[in-house]
Amino acid sequence: MTSDDPIIERIASLARSMNGKQMNFEGDITADTDVVRDLKLDSLASMDFIMAVETEFDTLIPVDSMADIRTVGDLAALLRSQSAKAA
Repeated sequence: MTSDDPIIERIASLARSMNGKQMNFEGDITADTDVVRDLKLDSLASMDFIMAVETEFDTLIPVDSMADIRTVGDLAALLRSQSAKAA
């Protein structure tokens, strides 16, 4: 299933590209997908995933914002917010 939200779809694409290397999940990735529980990320894999997102979106995610990211939707909202501030 694909998302109607291009940001969520880009995040999902990144996660799918990492699947099997550091992630081990099955199923669709949606706004409600829990980054840690559903994508089964440990702390190192979480940091690798965040770095991949930062590279993909050409941004930096502040360390103090990471505690607020629980779902893919939360991550997308943060990226949108950063994009709006930069504009």
